[in-house]
Amino acid sequence: MPVGGLVPRAVENAADVVVRNAKIHTGDARRPQAGALAIRDGLITAVGDDADVAPLIGPATTVVDALGRRVVPGLNDSHLHVIRGGLNYVLELRWDGVTSLREGLAMLREQAARTPKGQWVRVVGGWSAEQFAERRLPTPAELNEAAPDTPVFVLHLYQSAVLNRAALQAVGYTRDTPDPKGGQIVRGRGGEPNGMLLAAPSALILYSTLAKAPTLAPEERKSSTRHFLRELNRFGLTSAIDAAGGFQNFPENYATVTELAREGLLSLRIAYHLFPQTPGQELDDLTRWIESVRPGDGDEWLRLNGAGENLTWAAADFENFAEPRPELGGYEGEFEKAVRMLTEHGWGFRLHATYDETIRRDLAVFEKLAAEGLFPAGNRWLFDHAETVSRDSLDRIAALGGALSVQNRLSFQGEVFTRRYGVGAAAEAPPIRAMLDRGLTVAAGTDATRVSSYNPWVALHWLVSGRTVGGPAIRPPQNRVDRATALAMYTTAGAVLTGEQDVKGVLRTGCYGDLAVLSDDFFTVPEHEIPHIESLLTVVGGRIVHAAAEYEGLDEELPAVSPAWSPVARFGGYRSHRSGGTGARQAELLGEVVAESELHRRWRVGRGLATEPSQPFDPCFLL
Repeated sequence: MPVGGLVPRAVENAADVVVRNAKIHTGDARRPQAGALAIRDGLITAVGDDADVAPLIGPATTVVDALGRRVVPGLNDSHLHVIRGGLNYVLELRWDGVTSLREGLAMLREQAARTPKGQWVRVVGGWSAEQFAERRLPTPAELNEAAPDTPVFVLHLYQSAVLNRAALQAVGYTRDTPDPKGGQIVRGRGGEPNGMLLAAPSALILYSTLAKAPTLAPEERKSSTRHFLRELNRFGLTSAIDAAGGFQNFPENYATVTELAREGLLSLRIAYHLFPQTPGQELDDLTRWIESVRPGDGDEWLRLNGAGENLTWAAADFENFAEPRPELGGYEGEFEKAVRMLTEHGWGFRLHATYDETIRRDLAVFEKLAAEGLFPAGNRWLFDHAETVSRDSLDRIAALGGALSVQNRLSFQGEVFTRRYGVGAAAEAPPIRAMLDRGLTVAAGTDATRVSSYNPWVALHWLVSGRTVGGPAIRPPQNRVDRATALAMYTTAGAVLTGEQDVKGVLRTGCYGDLAVLSDDFFTVPEHEIPHIESLLTVVGGRIVHAAAEYEGLDEELPAVSPAWSPVARFGGYRSHRSGGTGARQAELLGEVVAESELHRRWRVGRGLATEPSQPFDPCFLL
């Protein structure tokens, strides 16, 4: 492909892919910027300018002209429930990026009409009421109106779920159904469930209800996972660390990604964790896993990274900020046994810990083992979330060689966190600058898909701006990071957590050929436009796994979305509302704004805050 004087020729060791005419942010301090690079056999073989890659262009080389666009190392989400998310992706109606409840309900109504009998419409995470123009949840009555016969389940953060009548019938909730521990079935005057489920504070009631919904057949799970991975590739993600989670059993729920890896069909590198699922059985599960697998087993596409994010259920604090912080009982005995077992057998781990009260108790266990010379024994370990971690605890984490993974959960829960804990606490949730100032490895992620959106640029915007999806800036400038630091948290830091820092997270000779050609320059685009960035071309190991705009058709073909009635087949995934775009899209957005304005006017009239005009007003008629 002769481009700008780069003429293919018969050469030994010709590159598989060359990216030229680019603004490459390498992430490599020795050479921070470049204009071109070459990839062969999955690894970068040259980084420089057009002249440096010209001798590597052969007749079969794919030459990508970046047209002066920004190129960055492939993004790495350090806390993503990618395995669980892939198993259900095509069954879910995504409200990620939807700007009004009106639009969301219209999507739901249309999807209900497309959904066959016996199936559900489910909206499972990725949105917050604060992102809507209406600033509220849907009501059970609205779900009943939109879908009178099709079961509908709408999950809102870790706080609540809204079900219509058909869903209540499908799950069998009646006036005689008792409230589960830590949860509440909200009831009307007659005692019948009204459609609201509350985490009080445990989200188990939400997830156990969702688990009653129909699932996909094994082959459809493979297709669903491939489409989910392609959706992640759409935003420049090339790696993720799977944090396991509830209702994700090993090995059965890992079978899909294992088969895809065996067939060479993964388009995202996955390092996964193992999470004991049954309270009281955690040590038995860990013992069985330790005897059969070891961290590092696998390859660069799919590998075991350790245990967690829970080791014992009793040590887990819930992150429903609409409820008070849970008071945990005594858990240290079993927790110490789990940590001791893991470290003795060379297993690293990650720990879900929202509050400093939990972190301090965990650290006391680690320090006890460290005094015996048993911790950390060279194993990688980290805390996840850590919204209220104290400076003293950060010093203790640093002394024990730990790391942190922070997620933009407060993008979606910032307002409710502020109402409960105050402006001062929200400004420090989490204390990212204090973490970095201590030299700790701090990786970034989303905690998608059941709460936050999987769009990494929403998380990067939160790191840089301190703003929620509703708009308010709850973290002040002194607890934000610059764009280069935020990107490093999403690339190099994640590689440290999996021990791959020598081959991943930077664009350097000998490293993985993982990169993204961005739609907008992350380093110069206006701050409010950061969430709208996408990748136009995503490369993983020299494979083009996503291609859009000028590059459309260069990526690998996927099978059609199955089943055909899938919400993804009709609506896709994340709903991008970019400024500009085609004239048709501008007209569509304008129509949405006008409709929302009329809805708001009617609301004000109905509450006596405005009056209906007696006649249409047009100044032309005054002449």
